[in-house]
Amino acid sequence: MERVEAELFTDGGNNAVVRLPGRRFPGVLIQGDSLSILRSHVAEVVEACDQDDSDGAGEAAGLLLADLDALLARYAAALEAHEIQRPY
Repeated sequence: MERVEAELFTDGGNNAVVRLPGRRFPGVLIQGDSLSILRSHVAEVVEACDQDDSDGAGEAAGLLLADLDALLARYAAALEAHEIQRPY
């Protein structure tokens, strides 16, 4: 394990926007349980597609998209608040 100092751009919680040493842009740190939830949404999409269940796939994909949109919005807001240009 290596200890490093990182810049924290948001409060903690289930995810945080941080910049590690040597990186130009911040990234998003996601707690393990939150990452597991995202993975579960993807697994639900895959399972529904395997079963030709387009309604189920759409619902699961909608949950995944909502979670990712929330992460991206938090990331964009943190960068804007600190006058950092988005990398995309």
